[in-house]
Amino acid sequence: MIAFIGPFVAFVGTCLLIMLLRPFAIASGLVDRPNARSSHQKPTPLVGGLSIYLAVAVAYTIPATMGLLPLNREYGVFFIAGLLLVSVGVVDDRRPLSSLTRFGAQILATLLMVLGANVVLSDLGGMTFSGESLKLGMLSIPFTVFATLGVINALNMSDGLDGLSGSMALISLTGLFIAALYGGHSTDAYLLLLLAVGVAGFLMFNLRFPWRKSAAVFMGDAGSTFLGFALTWFAISLSQGSDRVITPAAALWFLMLPLFDTVSMIIRRIRAGKSPFEADKEHIHHVFLMAGFSVNETIIIMAAAAMIGVGIGLLSLDIRAPELTVAALFLVAGLLYMWMVLRSWKIMQFIQRSMCRRRVEDRRSGIDRRQVSQPDYPGPERRALAERRTAERRSGDTISDLAKDEPGLRLRQQVDRG
Repeated sequence: MIAFIGPFVAFVGTCLLIMLLRPFAIASGLVDRPNARSSHQKPTPLVGGLSIYLAVAVAYTIPATMGLLPLNREYGVFFIAGLLLVSVGVVDDRRPLSSLTRFGAQILATLLMVLGANVVLSDLGGMTFSGESLKLGMLSIPFTVFATLGVINALNMSDGLDGLSGSMALISLTGLFIAALYGGHSTDAYLLLLLAVGVAGFLMFNLRFPWRKSAAVFMGDAGSTFLGFALTWFAISLSQGSDRVITPAAALWFLMLPLFDTVSMIIRRIRAGKSPFEADKEHIHHVFLMAGFSVNETIIIMAAAAMIGVGIGLLSLDIRAPELTVAALFLVAGLLYMWMVLRSWKIMQFIQRSMCRRRVEDRRSGIDRRQVSQPDYPGPERRALAERRTAERRSGDTISDLAKDEPGLRLRQQVDRG
């Protein structure tokens, strides 16, 4: 019975808490206000992450105190570290904190995970040609802190569209749940299930539906940091020790899309002489938006890519693929992703050409997309075609060139010629 009650409480609890906390968030100023980089047009409450955490904590701890679920130190540390991140995240959502404060809280939560629950990356799996485990030794704790902060901020940086970050987290949590369930880690699988249904409840308010054109609530930094931490916790705990159910190489595939996007974004910003932490509109989902895809279409495409990554990770476990091979394929896929992003202007042209038929159909049906406003990409000025091509060659075809153009200009030329 508890197998059904817990997920029910997590889902319904998340939904109820969101509805209860929304008025409080609006009254207290705990909202995300639109700016030049926003895809929403009105202040939106930032209580999704807090609601997920509270609902999952109640759904697990109450049955645990009744003796229906294991009540151990490890899960106690998980919820304490999660509470730290959620609390700092809520404060940061209300009034932005310094980067030092945010990273300090993330490092402290990671040290709680390592020292309090012994969830630490002690080896990288069979990453040698002989198949032997590559031990980290004294580098275990620093490497664990680095990996945890990387995943936390990868999920946080991917939170750029309604439903995107939640969908990525849900897919990764589901993949880890399947691995834990079939690997015999039933308690881990149960907590992963609670987290997944909590995120699903949040998505009921965060995704766009025909009757709702924008998200009713965001997860905020409180949610993205907590979910990033949870993903790292289970990716590590399930891939370490003698009873591991996944390999460290397979764990990378469960987190594929956020990792690819974040690494490529950091490299792109460094190449452009910018700070790696400077916010912009050059993520992969912005490419799809500028190509003319809607927000929901972009979410579907990226969710499909994330599911492919999870599927590859699960398949590698099922066929017992060599870990070095799995890691090498992940590296090749990452390099291919980065190559595509760094040449996003040409990729944009390909996407636009592939959509020409749909644009022509829109014109025949009386829909003129050229007259549809694009508030997300206002573009400061129109440049001549020759100037754009010169800048294109000079900058290496990056998204920044596209962002400077008037939206849809090249697309309109293609449609007019067609």
